Amino acid sequence: MAGPCDLNFDIAVLPGDGVGPDVTNEARRVLDEVGVRFGHRFTYKAGLIGGIAIDKTGSALPQQTIDTCRGCDAVLLGAVGGPKWDDPDAATRPEDGLLALRRQLGLFCNLRPVKMLRVLQDATSLKPEVVRDVDLMVVRELTGGLYFGRPKKRWSNSRGRRAVDSMVYTEKEIARILRAGFELAMSRRRKLTSVDKANVLETSRLWRQIAVEMAAGYPQVSLDHMLVDACAMRLIRDPAYFDVIVTENMFGDILTDEASMLAGSMGMLPSASLAGIPGGKSSRAFGLYEPIHGSAPDIAGLDLANPIAAILSAGMLLHYSLGLGREATAVERAVLQVLEGGYRTKDIMTGGMKPAGTAQMGRLIAGKIRK
Repeated sequence: MAGPCDLNFDIAVLPGDGVGPDVTNEARRVLDEVGVRFGHRFTYKAGLIGGIAIDKTGSALPQQTIDTCRGCDAVLLGAVGGPKWDDPDAATRPEDGLLALRRQLGLFCNLRPVKMLRVLQDATSLKPEVVRDVDLMVVRELTGGLYFGRPKKRWSNSRGRRAVDSMVYTEKEIARILRAGFELAMSRRRKLTSVDKANVLETSRLWRQIAVEMAAGYPQVSLDHMLVDACAMRLIRDPAYFDVIVTENMFGDILTDEASMLAGSMGMLPSASLAGIPGGKSSRAFGLYEPIHGSAPDIAGLDLANPIAAILSAGMLLHYSLGLGREATAVERAVLQVLEGGYRTKDIMTGGMKPAGTAQMGRLIAGKIRK
């Protein structure tokens, strides 16, 4: 793995399923241009995950993929899953690979920025005045809660079929993700909204209690608490209210998919899953970076997928895992310049804009990096 002053970096690339290979190819294209412009070299090491891994190895996450990721500076992932592997009785599902990778690599802190670019305000179904000033960050706990709790099983008895999922959180898990939320709020507008369901769930009551206790250590941050259903409504009615949202695993999963509509499309939103707290003692944290959209197998290989979320995920990789803030800013600026030039993929197309496929959008953004 590269040290803090190295110019060479190893990146594990897990294209996955559906449009995953399409969008990760364009993210790599942009990273290569960043390397040329700023004097870095990125070496890519491929790995299998998800449905394609099941087909080729019988496992959604082969040990070789885990080893590859552990030997690199960061991980770039495309997407996993698809109808081909949707059998509810299947012993292994593509998503199992992603959940296992998060746990294996200790990726507990998921960051999902949602920012409305003025040039895309007509691409959303919401009124421009509602989304105009949206610039928020969702901090999602990623390795606890319903997705990982035990017992987790299905069974049958004389009364029929049953299933159980357990929502389990420890004080340590809650405290470290809340700390990430407070730290990020300190670097932004110093406003933190902690989202829970404390009127019903014991885990949420513990969550809220710990949030109140930790707030004493961050007197500069304004903390408020919001029930998850109220948060879902306010994200649509008044999204500019939010600065940093911190919440548990399932709530964060749902809320960020909803919030993607504020930016016009899921194809616009990147994410970072980190093994450390951003802004903590180290300026770099090992992480996995992926667009929040799914695998969209119906458009895979058709040059229709929007690669911007994957490209912006690569930008987050530069910033959080490699400590290359100037390079990350260059990626964000290049994306904005191409959009200001009127180019749009199908998911964000509006009248009078210039259509661009997956590869063309990637080339255009890479070209702006070069200039």
